[in-house]
Amino acid sequence: MTDVTTPSYAGPASASVLRQELPAQRDFDVLVVGAGPAGSAAALAAARAGCSVALLERGPFPGSKNVYGGVVYGRILDELVPQWWDEMPVERWVTRRSTMVMTADQALTVDFRSQRWGTAPYNGATAHRSDLDGWLAGHAVAAGAVLVPATVATGLLRTTAGTVVGVRTDRPDGDLTARVVIACDGVNSFLAKEAGLHPRQDNARHLTLGVKETLALPRDVIEQRFGLTGRDGQDIEILGCTRGIPGGGFLYTNLESVSLGVVVGLPGLAAAKVRPEELLADLKAHPAIAPLVRGGRQVEYAAHLIPEGGYDHLPELAGDGFLVAGDAAGMCLAAGIWLEGVNFAIGAGMYAGRAAAAAIGVGDTSQAGLAGYRRALEQSFVLADHRKLRKVPGLVLSERMQRQYPGLICDLAQGLFEVDNPRPKPGVLRLLRTAVRTHGISPRRLLADAITGMRAFG
Repeated sequence: MTDVTTPSYAGPASASVLRQELPAQRDFDVLVVGAGPAGSAAALAAARAGCSVALLERGPFPGSKNVYGGVVYGRILDELVPQWWDEMPVERWVTRRSTMVMTADQALTVDFRSQRWGTAPYNGATAHRSDLDGWLAGHAVAAGAVLVPATVATGLLRTTAGTVVGVRTDRPDGDLTARVVIACDGVNSFLAKEAGLHPRQDNARHLTLGVKETLALPRDVIEQRFGLTGRDGQDIEILGCTRGIPGGGFLYTNLESVSLGVVVGLPGLAAAKVRPEELLADLKAHPAIAPLVRGGRQVEYAAHLIPEGGYDHLPELAGDGFLVAGDAAGMCLAAGIWLEGVNFAIGAGMYAGRAAAAAIGVGDTSQAGLAGYRRALEQSFVLADHRKLRKVPGLVLSERMQRQYPGLICDLAQGLFEVDNPRPKPGVLRLLRTAVRTHGISPRRLLADAITGMRAFG
């Protein structure tokens, strides 16, 4: 197990000391903005490559402003923290992965469990970002990065030719300069927009709003209700729980709490004139969910934006002296059965840190000199998975997938399992034809969507 101490902060540790001086060093090889998974991975990779690195964080400590609690797929950490599973702050190891399709009074669940996922090197884990971010930032600091908390990057520093050479901060004493700036400042990255990397279009069309409630429950109650033992956990992804608004839901088990939430597209939410907490209340009261969360005490209610546009809506990833990674680059994979973000952020940050170090090593931090970043992403799972699944977000968030297919699937299952004597059992094709007619789905559209799905997931 790697010994990682609590990060030493080169700046204020709380609001009461917000104007503490910045570190004496003001010029670095690499300056990373945002100490989330992408930023900490970038700082760690660059520091290990021998670069001087500053890691800026707007909160008083990494993870202080994060409310995420969900599933983390940690195998990308094999390259950064060997045997990471021995030390990463984990709530539960996911050994049950379920997909639930529901209507107002029906639910069909495909439930898979594997005890192989409960042993090293594991598959997924539930974790709290407030714990995870500090742990990963600690590794970056241990590798030599300087952590600068409670400091907001308010803009870019550029040469007259437009090359990025640092950032302005909200500190009265402080601009910081660097040969490469890596923006990991989250959804709607202001730095990436200022650098001109985000396309000029309505980005709200490709954003979803995640609303989550964390409910405290005794550990033994969670294990009884979800059929778990020890540190085993369950991840349930849900379709059909958002009143037809493009999106979905989730239910994750932590050690002594569960995280229940919905994720909905911003345009659909605005058009429906529904408050997201109403959708969450619907899900909480659904017959398939209510018994699982009954008696839970709310300990957190939070919301955050998620970039779900996919491969076709990624921004430019590099400029002169500048790279962008993680949510700031729209790298969340939302592809139906795969809903992943932290692993993509860590992977992108790692490759960004390595690309910055390589460019500095050869003395070319121009956009062309940093092009190795995009190549590394394309050759890895980060963009290979996005490219393969580029058509899925449009299918998953389509109106028919949200409004028609959940009812079709549930009605088909109900027809298969319903015993309606003295009538003989209907055939599957007859049930399918009836469900297609009932829910107003064109057979041609159904076939086209099936082909799209097979091409994407095949």
